[in-house]
Amino acid sequence: MPSVVEYKGLKAGYHCGYCDSKEGKASCGMWAHSLTVQDYQELIDRGWRRSGKYVYKPVMNQTCCPQYTIRCRPLQFQPSKSHKKVLKKMLKFLAKGEISKGNCEDEPMDSTMEDAVAGDFALINKLDIHCDLKMLSDDLQRSLESEEKIEKNSKKEDSNEFIQPQAIEEKLGSGEPSHSVKTHTVPKPGKGADLSKPPCRKAKEIRKERKRLKLMQQNPAGELEGFQAQGELPSLLPPKAKSNQPKSLEDLIFESLPEDASHKLEVRVVRSSPPSSQFKATFQESYQIYKRYQMVIHKDPPDKPTVSQFTRFLCSSPLEAENPPNGPDCGYGSFHQQYWLDGRIIAVGVIDILPYCVSSVYLYYDPDYSYLSLGVYSALREIAFTRQLHEKTSQLSYYYMGFYIHSCPKMKYKGQYRPSDLLCPETYVWVPIEQCLPSLENFKYCRFNQDPEAVDEGRSKEPDRLQVFYKKAILPYGVYKRQLKDPREEAAVLQYASLVGQMCSERMLLFRS
Repeated sequence: MPSVVEYKGLKAGYHCGYCDSKEGKASCGMWAHSLTVQDYQELIDRGWRRSGKYVYKPVMNQTCCPQYTIRCRPLQFQPSKSHKKVLKKMLKFLAKGEISKGNCEDEPMDSTMEDAVAGDFALINKLDIHCDLKMLSDDLQRSLESEEKIEKNSKKEDSNEFIQPQAIEEKLGSGEPSHSVKTHTVPKPGKGADLSKPPCRKAKEIRKERKRLKLMQQNPAGELEGFQAQGELPSLLPPKAKSNQPKSLEDLIFESLPEDASHKLEVRVVRSSPPSSQFKATFQESYQIYKRYQMVIHKDPPDKPTVSQFTRFLCSSPLEAENPPNGPDCGYGSFHQQYWLDGRIIAVGVIDILPYCVSSVYLYYDPDYSYLSLGVYSALREIAFTRQLHEKTSQLSYYYMGFYIHSCPKMKYKGQYRPSDLLCPETYVWVPIEQCLPSLENFKYCRFNQDPEAVDEGRSKEPDRLQVFYKKAILPYGVYKRQLKDPREEAAVLQYASLVGQMCSERMLLFRS
């Protein structure tokens, strides 16, 4: 099933859950009937984000709280002191059952990677489009078959009207979907290490080195062995790397527990769309946790977190499941990462696994376990999971945390997972967050790319090549627009093309009724 989307246009003047503005939010959106993981990867690298089957892109220079796409680089990630504290707290709880309540003041906000708020829920409910996907799929199949016959009979001019597979392969073969801006700045005093100088050494090591050099000067080479045997001379061999290196993220997460450990924690990854047997078997238990979470943490009334709302928001996904031989063992698509403590679920992380990243969608947990800082703990587990997937699928090397909102204090915690990058809202290149923060301190909306001549390289350059699905047929927009009577429709199609970019506009099918 190729990607099939219905563009819904601009939605402005509705409630923002971040600043509580009554009508300050503005975004463009589309309903995705189906979406390939490659197309969704391209879309989130242009600032889009999904909530259920609704895919939206904030209008950055208009919305009250600009939402910048943020990604962490797990391969270079080192947990901070506060991250280590959360991991050690979990290990202590699992090993001895000890609970250190009231000890979270200096930890990062225990948030939930959530990006959808009340205003978005209302919008999604209004746009909940019901269609017969089987009928849509059959229509597409017939259209594609007729296309193949046309291509076989005519090999000249028709080839220019449709996208060529070779061109797709050349574009996809480049690896990373967006280019990074590589600029190195000398940090100000007290703001970080100067990479042009050697790393700092402990005073104890320096003293040992001085003693070693002094003994070597005072004693012939033949006498050194005696001193070393008596323990007066430090070994000339380099110290073991492990003794001076900090523990890795995996060391801290998977530290061995005693045989008589008080608790057992297991993390299971189950496919949510299409739902696997494991997902179906645990649906009710998972939903009950979500309901309690929304009522206790977000103060929702009991009748709001319904089964249908839970299903639309966190279970339904437009992503097509893919299992290529060179991909991760679990395949690509939408999943629930379930945290099982002593045989029952206490938290669920909703994630998408895409060609270049693990994308965090949402987290909900049993409020009785809030003291375990499950928001921070799950983020660290998802970073470790990305590193694990990278071992088999080398291009999968990023962890997308949704949107970073600098103007909203409760959403700034995502910037504490370093190194990380923000997406430039104008040129769609990745810029290290350290270079973005000074501008964000002064302005809500910022262009991060410092090159004034740089433009959006993936912009729509040939809108006539955009693919339209109309009356059970696939045709280029250049053909479709000849029968347009309403100029507003052309404006909407061109706006869609500019937002999704040339590559997606040629691959995805824009459904027109």
